[in-house]
Amino acid sequence: MSPESHRISRLQPYLDRPEPAPILLKMLVGVQLAGFREDADLTQEQAARALRFSPAKLSRIESGKGRRPPTETDVRALLELYGTDEYEASMLLKLLRRAGEPGWWQRYDKRLMPEWFDRLVGLQEAAAAIRTFEIQYVPGLLQTADYTRAVVERGLPSAAESEVRRRVELRTRRAQLLERADPPQLWAVLDESVLLRVLGSREVMRDQLGHLVKMARRPHVTVQIVPLDVTAASAPSIPITYLRFGGLDLPDVVYLEHIKSANFLEDRDETEEYRLALDRLADEALEPRESLRLLEDTMKQRYGG
Repeated sequence: MSPESHRISRLQPYLDRPEPAPILLKMLVGVQLAGFREDADLTQEQAARALRFSPAKLSRIESGKGRRPPTETDVRALLELYGTDEYEASMLLKLLRRAGEPGWWQRYDKRLMPEWFDRLVGLQEAAAAIRTFEIQYVPGLLQTADYTRAVVERGLPSAAESEVRRRVELRTRRAQLLERADPPQLWAVLDESVLLRVLGSREVMRDQLGHLVKMARRPHVTVQIVPLDVTAASAPSIPITYLRFGGLDLPDVVYLEHIKSANFLEDRDETEEYRLALDRLADEALEPRESLRLLEDTMKQRYGG
């Protein structure tokens, strides 16, 4: 088996997952196709011209972007152009077909799942590690249902009850990835103000902090708090989510959410800046054990837990 075949054989676990991970699979298909093109000593422009693709189309295929995966016809044409051997081609085509299966979140109303949010959920489902910083709310993956309801009602005060209920259901379903047999490592850094800002009621906050305590004790979850008395903290003004995919030649992705849109950064120079910012925040925050103590003390003293 060639080195390339050994490389692509590592993708077999993604074919065997009970739930598809279409966003990850599209990215993997694109990365493998880019690797085959480079092995064939072709530039992106040369390959596109040979198949009468626009350069933008081939770039989109190789980056794994867009709501749908590339067509099998296009992928077969690329594999033939690159002289990909039969084993590699068959594995990639299986991966492509799996990428066309909808993830659980894609069965929700598109009004709840704009394209940028669809991509975030898909990336989180596929990530090996998730780092996040929050300055206003408990991170979504660590929220209780009642806390989520309070966040939704605050952000969408005129939303119908049915919409609120569906959004809470969606957020709760997202958090189940931390209950999987193979959960991602989650490292969350929170500003202490998140613990003090009452959303819903004091009872809701008590339950939410109790849930944070429980999750912070799990081996795959790390929670750190930046205390209010750290006046020189290098905290950014917006939340950050940083995703890593672990040994699959995929770039790290930084997600920055705005009111009605979001940015995804994949350029290494840009993502490195955010990784360093998260490292600085972790250094300035309380250690995990001290953070756990602060969570417990706040729950008891402020919310009577």
